[in-house]
This record gives sequence, C-alpha cells and structure tokens, in this order.
Amino acid sequence: MTQGYLTLVIAYVIWGSSPIYWKCLAQVPALELLLHRTVWSFVFLMALVVVQKRTSEVIQALTTPRTLVSLLGSTLVLAFNWFLFIWSVNHGLVLQASLGYYINPLIMVILGMIFLKERLTPLKWLALVIATAGVVYYALGLGQFPWIALSLAVSFGIYSLFHKMTQVTAVTGICVETMLLTLPAMAYLIFLNIQGRGAMFTMGIGTDLLLVGTTLVTALPLLLFTMGARKVPLATVGFMQYLAPTLSFFLAVFMFDEPFSSKQLVTFVMIWAALALYSADSLFMMRRAHRSLKTKR
Repeated sequence: MTQGYLTLVIAYVIWGSSPIYWKCLAQVPALELLLHRTVWSFVFLMALVVVQKRTSEVIQALTTPRTLVSLLGSTLVLAFNWFLFIWSVNHGLVLQASLGYYINPLIMVILGMIFLKERLTPLKWLALVIATAGVVYYALGLGQFPWIALSLAVSFGIYSLFHKMTQVTAVTGICVETMLLTLPAMAYLIFLNIQGRGAMFTMGIGTDLLLVGTTLVTALPLLLFTMGARKVPLATVGFMQYLAPTLSFFLAVFMFDEPFSSKQLVTFVMIWAALALYSADSLFMMRRAHRSLKTKR
C-alpha cells in the first residue's frame, strides 16, 4: 500500500511541477514541443509495451475498427490538450491552466450526465452551481472569459470519456494514441530541420536533451499513476488528483509571479468549495456502496 501511495505522489508531483520543465523549453514553439513530446513518449511507451508483453493488445486495438476510431478521436483531443497546456505555460498562464484541472472533475460529472445517463445527487448539483458561479464571476469580475481553463477541462473530460467507452488499458491506449500521431509528427519535424527552423541539433545539446526528456513529464508519470492506482483505494486516488493543480497553482503565484487578484482568489475559493462538496459526496457514496456490499455478503 505504501508503495502505491508513493508512486501516485511522484506521478502527481511530476504533473504538477511540469510547468518548470516547459518553461525551460520556452525558446521552442509550442507546436514543435508537442511533436517532440509525442515522438519521444511513443518511443518510451512502445518499449514499455514490449517489456510488459502487451504488443498483442496494441495490435488488437489497431485492428478493431470501433476501438481504433475511438482512439483516433481521443488522440485528436489529447493533442489539443497537450498543445494548449504547453502554450499556456509558455505564455504566462499557468494559473488559468491549474484552474482548468481543478474544474475538470466537475466537467466530467456533466459529461457523465449527458453521455452516460449518470444521475447527479443534490450535493453534486450544488457543487456544479457553485463552480459555474465561480467561472461567471471570473468572467464578469476580470472582464475576460477563462477560455484556457475551460478548454483544458473540457478537452481532458472528453478524452476521459473516450477512454471510459474504450476497453483498453491506459498504457496500451496512450501507446496507440502517440503511435497515430508519431508518423505525421516525425514528418513535420524532419521538414522543419530541412528548412533550418527545427530546434533539434540547432539550439545546443541542452535543448536536445530536454526535448528527448519530454517523455519524463508525459509517459513516466502515466506509468507511475497506473502502478499506484492499482494499489490505492479509488476514493484516495480521487482526492490525490488535486495535488497536481495545487502545485501548479503555487508555482504560478510564488515562482512565476503571475498576477493574482482578489477577484481571482474568489473564483478559486468557489471552485475549491465545489470540489470539497463533490469529493465529500463521492466519498459518502463509495462508503454506502461498500456497506451495502458487506450487508449482501
């Protein structure tokens, strides 16, 4: 159990502190960073699939039309999410990105209600109302719509929905997704280098190593997450997911010195209150289900 908690914490710390890594590559355009992130993550994940003897799972996913179409859809959404996150970090908008990942669980509730016909409890409805009020307050109080936060939250919610409807493991799924993106990514990276506009081999060995190392903030935390999630209760995993945006929040305010007004604080407090209600309700439902299961036995 302790090992499970440790691997989960490391995964969330990597995700939460990843803005530091992307800031170190601010000299590289966001699109090119996305392409390198895709290619090097695929190399890492494909090696992992071979070691874990899951090549048959990858082949099955690629040869099952319904699964392949679903993974193609999730691939496009994931690419958009990755690009927007990198772009927001390197444009000094880490605070809004962290807000997006705070909102994400509530967006997933809405998607579950719409597409999976899941019913919402009164507490979850209240959480959604408070979160919506927080976003509206942000838009009216600051005079700007938090489009980055909502785009990140919605895109990752849709990505999660695709995976919920696709019967593949996390490692297999993201391996296929990066595989589908790798060929066009490599073609464009080669084109950039031929044109003399590519970052690889032109900006120094430090940049080259950082580009290859993008898999360390992409595929590695995913591997650690899948290892830890198997050994830790689901409710605990749910609570721990807030560690990543919390780290990003503190980095934005205290390390990157992004503007943080009292109006923004009100929005975050409203979102945190909504998440507290959501988490408490989820924990209550899980405990009730557990007691019900015990009674039946």
